[in-house]
Amino acid sequence: MNLRSQQLLFWILQIIGWGIPSFLNGYGKYVLNTDALIKKYLILEAILFFILGIFWTTVLRSYIKKYIASFDTLKKDYIKVIVAYVFSSFGFGISLISLSYLAYSFILEKSMELTVKMFLITFLNLFLFILFWLLFYISIKTLINSKKKHIEYLELESSFKDSQLNTLKGQINPHFMFNSLNNIRGLMLEDVEKARDMITRLSELLRYSLSKSSNSTIKIKEELEMVANFIALSHIQFEDRLIYEENVDPNLLELEIPPMIIQMLIENAIKHGISQQKNGGTVHLQVSQKEKSLEIIVTNTGQLEKNKESTKIGLKNISDRLRILYGEKANFKLSEKEGNVIAHIQIPL
Repeated sequence: MNLRSQQLLFWILQIIGWGIPSFLNGYGKYVLNTDALIKKYLILEAILFFILGIFWTTVLRSYIKKYIASFDTLKKDYIKVIVAYVFSSFGFGISLISLSYLAYSFILEKSMELTVKMFLITFLNLFLFILFWLLFYISIKTLINSKKKHIEYLELESSFKDSQLNTLKGQINPHFMFNSLNNIRGLMLEDVEKARDMITRLSELLRYSLSKSSNSTIKIKEELEMVANFIALSHIQFEDRLIYEENVDPNLLELEIPPMIIQMLIENAIKHGISQQKNGGTVHLQVSQKEKSLEIIVTNTGQLEKNKESTKIGLKNISDRLRILYGEKANFKLSEKEGNVIAHIQIPL
């Protein structure tokens, strides 16, 4: 359920929820009285009850949305909820009595008799009304959040499968395999030991892609091992046209990130950046910490290819996975500056 649908549902329930008791309470008093002026006042009192009920519960809802971190932390924030509940109930009671008093004086042209019993009954009823409203509101929001989390879980599961398929299509596609094996075959005539090393790297790349891509998270150092294998194999093809630089904070190597995130950025940088440059270029990886965020920045020589659908699919995959895993706390953007394409990821620590 999107935000607009939730807003519409809230106002429908507000109108129905306060409309029914306002009507029943007002109608019950109305039929028991014969005085025309009293009946006129009772109609106005019912309208005041309806309007003020909607107003104070909307204020209560706004407070909960602003100051309660999430419905998962309601147990920790119960004091805030209780304070807001008491404040709203008192506000409702004081405003209802005050406006009813003014309406009574205006219509009947005499003062309403205010007694301690009337105050107690009014406040007790309103405290119960607000309590039922609050419990109902929390129940509805919890149900919506539960459904939302279930959908996000299914999206995440689907995203991981898509990521694995994209990896199999992108990294281990027949074109890449053909180039790598063909390059290694040529290398065997020049340097057998290096050719053996490249075969080992290719097998490690295949093993990693098939076994690790289904994991939810993986250590940065493991991801960098795959990147190193991919770069080594790419160097056979591009030779001096590919310059790879790496600046990684060693203190961050044990941190865990979604698998294939760095590797997909590096692949994208080489496939759509370096390979399109006649003289090649540089791919620079930076992994650092900025305040409470992990920053992953991949910079490559080249220009943004806005019309390349394959590029969009890979980048959308990264963006979707970050959104599902971290929500609005993670950020991914792609930009172009001074002949370089910059992919920038921020993940909360």
